[in-house]
Formats: sequence, C-alpha cells, structure tokens
Amino acid sequence: MDKRTTGMIATIAATLVCGCPGFFALCMGLIMALASQVPGADIDIAGSSDPTTALITGIGTLCVGVVFIAIPIVVGVLMLRNKPAAEPMPNWDEPVPPAI
Repeated sequence: MDKRTTGMIATIAATLVCGCPGFFALCMGLIMALASQVPGADIDIAGSSDPTTALITGIGTLCVGVVFIAIPIVVGVLMLRNKPAAEPMPNWDEPVPPAI
C-alpha cells in the first residue's frame, strides 16, 4: 500500500471519528449558547436552570467542536502533502575538482 492510499484512509478515518462528532458538538454548542439568550426559555443543564450555565456550556462545546473539526484537516494536510524529493548524497569517494 503506497503512502497516498494510507493518507486517504487516515483522513477518512479521522473525519468519521473526529469530524462528525465535532460537527455535532458545534451544532449543540450553538443551540445551547442561543438558548441562553432567549428570555423565558426553559433551560435545564445538569439540574441548573441558570442561563449562564447554558452559555458557558455552549461556548465550551463550541470550542471542543472546533478542535475536533481541526483534527481531520490537520491529518489530511500532513498525510496528503507532496514532500520534495530528497537530494542525493554526494559521492565522497571521487576527488573534488580544485576551485579556480
């Protein structure tokens, strides 16, 4: 299996394992943050009806979602980039011509 195929498999796996839950976390964080701003909203997060709790939880979930979305992007860039070919080592057995 060549490096390109391995990179594609790693990118797809990272997208399924991290990207999809990250997108879900972004959606839930946005909903929680917006619900904390609605007057009279029925908020219940871990037994607390305080809108500040919903806002802090929503912002924290948004941050976690951004990190989870960034992981597949970084994996894709690192695995699928074209690395320059290595320069061959000079042959030290040959004599070096004199500099003029």
